[in-house]
Amino acid sequence: MIDIAIPGFGPLAVSELVCDYNGTLARNGLLLEEVRRCFPRVSERLRIHVVTGDTFGTARRELQGLPCEVSTMPAGGQAEAKEALVSRLGARSVVAIGNGRNDRLMLAAAVLGIGVVGDEGLAGEALRASDIVVRHIVDALELLLEPRRLIATLRG
Repeated sequence: MIDIAIPGFGPLAVSELVCDYNGTLARNGLLLEEVRRCFPRVSERLRIHVVTGDTFGTARRELQGLPCEVSTMPAGGQAEAKEALVSRLGARSVVAIGNGRNDRLMLAAAVLGIGVVGDEGLAGEALRASDIVVRHIVDALELLLEPRRLIATLRG
């Protein structure tokens, strides 16, 4: 769990992490090695959920053995399905990380939404729904490993 008070933003008590897969954790369907190294440490603080349309059909294989739950979303209504997962988990306890237009609703619903620019860029609607925007997924994961950085970024 991450439990911190952020002046001007409010308390942050999160236990769940919901991440988009392609474009956020993976490139061309292949998990980024940096993510493979970071996930075990992040899982010591948060329960990790990976949501994906699985465009390349590789997500489950690539994530095998890592401490996360994988949910494949239907081809239609992905944005709504991702938002529904955040709601089921309790949006006030969720950090969401994503980059695509279909991530916009989950980024907005979560108590903390982190947009990742990455190799695919960051959709404008996802950008507007994000509380923080970072250059790379490792930057986002490191914010969760060193939460005082969140205070520096989000305080009012």
